[in-house]
Amino acid sequence: MALAQQANPVLAAEASGCPAGSVSRRSARRTEQVLAVAADLLVIWASSLPVLGLRLAPAFTTRFGLPPLERGPHFAAHAGFLLSYSVLVVLLCDAQGLYNHMHTISASEDGWLVCKAALAATTLQTACICFSGPRYVSRFVIALTTAASAALLIGWHRLRRLRLQRTCANGWSGRNTLIVGSGQQALALRAYLDHNRHLGYVVRGLVACAPQNGEDHAAETLGSVSDLRALVRAHFIDEVLVTAADRELVKRVVSEAASIGLDVRVIPDLYDGLGWGAPVEYIGHFPAIGLHERPRRTVALLLKRGIDVAISAAGLAVFSAVFLVVAIAVMLSSPGSVIYASERVGRKGRNFRCYKFRTMVANAEAQKASLQSLNQRDQVLFKIANDPRVTRVGRFLRKYSLDELPQLWNVLKGDMSLVGPRPPLASEVRQYEFEHLRRLDALPGITGLWQVEERSNPSFARYISLDTDYVEHWSPWLDARILLKTVAVVLAGTGQ
Repeated sequence: MALAQQANPVLAAEASGCPAGSVSRRSARRTEQVLAVAADLLVIWASSLPVLGLRLAPAFTTRFGLPPLERGPHFAAHAGFLLSYSVLVVLLCDAQGLYNHMHTISASEDGWLVCKAALAATTLQTACICFSGPRYVSRFVIALTTAASAALLIGWHRLRRLRLQRTCANGWSGRNTLIVGSGQQALALRAYLDHNRHLGYVVRGLVACAPQNGEDHAAETLGSVSDLRALVRAHFIDEVLVTAADRELVKRVVSEAASIGLDVRVIPDLYDGLGWGAPVEYIGHFPAIGLHERPRRTVALLLKRGIDVAISAAGLAVFSAVFLVVAIAVMLSSPGSVIYASERVGRKGRNFRCYKFRTMVANAEAQKASLQSLNQRDQVLFKIANDPRVTRVGRFLRKYSLDELPQLWNVLKGDMSLVGPRPPLASEVRQYEFEHLRRLDALPGITGLWQVEERSNPSFARYISLDTDYVEHWSPWLDARILLKTVAVVLAGTGQ
């Protein structure tokens, strides 16, 4: 039994009384709540400090006949008021459950909770000021701070909600989801999630509990549970929601999902001991029990994106003169456009236009078929050491990877990252096996593990292995190591 528990994380979780993934789910939720509180504090201070600065300005007090305030004791008293007021507002918002349910409550309810918190904080602060002796805090500052902070908080929360709705609707955010079950409950859950996109779920389809027959709403299902692994890879699934009431089927789905690092939630039964100790959450109005969840690294991913934006923006500014020189050289080298834009497949199968300086003749794609016999790479990859389509200027650009500088714009836009798997062509992805799609779980990068370790290795298996290894073992330190190696590789001029 002990060996079985070690081999199966689900059985081990049941034996220990702690469901797999519950700790990481709570950790990710706490991180999100901390970031939301920090953002609200910044918004309150951003709305309050201008009010205080305006009240302290002599020109303002003279024009409206207000008594002047001294910048010494009066400023300290007002700063203390603003600090305690902001803390009270977020504490009262938290007491009303705003940070626990910020994705599930409506926009009007969110605004009402913010207004109640701001008014209650103002009332408490005013009472404290009235009973504390000398009244150094201006009533003008108190009133305007309450109104401005409440308005900006409501606006900020609305913008955050609209941004989430827009990114989910465009497919740039949200969790790709499969619903196991094809009955009325599964159809109702799908309709609800499709209508409430701000919850962050993108339903890719239903999975029948058994091979499809006339009773399984065949038009609505993608396959059966036996096809789960293939469906997960084909549709880049992040989470499975189980609506079936079959206990053994649920165990089978959880075991299968855990083996491939997939999140599973069951709606809504406890399934005997399978969900003991698991927190009951809500997806809108639907109760859900988290049974397995892969670890999430929210802060590390935010750090990665911040570094991408900072370095790509700085690179575009610093290398602007290089861009101009290279563009002129490309334009003079041969007829054709300066920038070559190719359709590539990015994270989770999303297509995007990848930009490079043109290094080949204008009709290079038309010549590719005639050069297939010279291909030196394995399987779907295509590379020729002395490609006759490459121009003289293009050969120099490739040698020092200068042709890839325009991809800094892709990084700034969010299509790519500085470090990640190489962005493949759609024609390459169509030849992938299901397990190869794992490399598309991360943003593609300008550089990556394969580029710095085995860029001259013709093996397709090694290429896939390195990219998959990067996706599964990613960390900021791995990115830093790859970037340092990239500098050495570029300076060595080993590009082709």
